[in-house]
Formats: sequence, structure tokens, C-alpha cells
Amino acid sequence: MNTKLIMVFTSLVTGILGIILTFAPEETAGFCGIQNSHFVIFQLLGALYCGFAVINWMAKDNLIGGIYNRPVCLGNLTHFLIGGLGLLKFSLHNNKIIILAVMYILFAALFSYLLFTTPKMKNKNA
Repeated sequence: MNTKLIMVFTSLVTGILGIILTFAPEETAGFCGIQNSHFVIFQLLGALYCGFAVINWMAKDNLIGGIYNRPVCLGNLTHFLIGGLGLLKFSLHNNKIIILAVMYILFAALFSYLLFTTPKMKNKNA
């Protein structure tokens, strides 16, 4: 499996979400139907997303899976699994975010696959 593609795509998704949440927290809360909220929480969430984007971008060229880069893989799996389940529960009441929930569950499945399989090493001599 091409882990570089997974890491690039997850870093782009989390980076875009991070920028949106950092610079438009009130608009994002309004879109989700959340009123009278402390918007600094959305900005902190945006900072977390930007941090994940940077970690995933920096790890994109490394071997990921099995015992290789296990902390990065486990961090992503935890984030996407817990976030995906929460988004699925929230999407029962607000179907505007169902695409994000499905994307999260897909990322969780990909990172769980990476966690429990050993990646094939590239032969640099060939």
C-alpha cells in the first residue's frame, strides 16, 4: 500500500480543516448549527488540525506500518477512529457533515490496516 499517498491526503485534509477552523471559527460553528459557543475552542481545534497536518506531511516519506513509525500511525488511528465515531453520532442530527464522517471512518480503516500489517521495504539497489 502506498503510505505516502495516505499521508499526503490526510495532511491536506487536516490542514484545510485547520485553516478553516483557525480563521473562521464563528462561521464554522454556524454551519454546524452550534450557537452561543466559545469560539476559542474552535481555534484551538484548528491548531490541533494544523499540528496533525504538519506531522503527517513530515512523515510522508518514511516507512509507516507495523513497527515503523508506530506513534504516528497510532496517533492518526486514534484521532480518526474517535473523531469518526463522534462525527457519525453528530451526523444523525445534522446531515451536513456526513461526508466528513465517512472520510474519517475511511482514514481510520486505512490506519488500522497500516498498524497491523508490515510494509514492504523498497529495494534501493534495484
